[in-house]
Amino acid sequence: MSFDEYVAARGLALSRFAYVLAGDPHKAEDLLQAALLKTYRHWDKVSRADHPDAYVRRILVTTHTSWARRLWHREHSVAELPDRPTDGPLDDPADRVAERDSLRRGLAGLPPRQRAVLVLRHLEGYDDEAIADVLGCSVSAVRSYASKGAARLRTVLADHPLPDPVRPTALGGSQ
Repeated sequence: MSFDEYVAARGLALSRFAYVLAGDPHKAEDLLQAALLKTYRHWDKVSRADHPDAYVRRILVTTHTSWARRLWHREHSVAELPDRPTDGPLDDPADRVAERDSLRRGLAGLPPRQRAVLVLRHLEGYDDEAIADVLGCSVSAVRSYASKGAARLRTVLADHPLPDPVRPTALGGSQ
C-alpha cells in the first residue's frame, strides 16, 4: 500500500484520534499533519510493520506529548487577559459576543467592494492608494466605496448599536 492510499483509507480515523488527543480541532489538524510528515519520511519502515496504524498512532502520541511538554514551559496562565477591557460595558462576555455579531452582520450586508475597502482600511491599515492597487480601481472609487460602505454600516449599527467605548470612530460615526 502506498502512503497516499494509506492516508486516503485511514485519514479520517487518524484525524479523530488526533482530535481526541489535542482536544481542539485546529490543534488536531496541526498534530496530524506533523505526524503524517514524520510517517511519510519513514514510510518504507512503517508500511512493513505488522500494524501500520499502531505505528502511526504512536507517532501521533509522541508528537503530541513533545508539543505539550514544550508548551508547558512556555505558556503561563494569567488571571485576566491584558488586552481586554476589565471594566465598563464590555465586561460581560455576552456584550462582546453581541458586539462582534453586530459588526460581522453589518460587514456581511455590504457589497463586496465596500466591505473590502472598509476591512483593508480599518483592519489592515492600508491607505487609499494601496487599496486601489489591491482592488484594481481608482483612488476616487476607493473613497466612494468607503463613504458609501461606512454610511451603510452606520445605519446597520444604529439598529444594533455597539457599546460606546468601542464604536468605530474611523468609520465616521458620531459617539
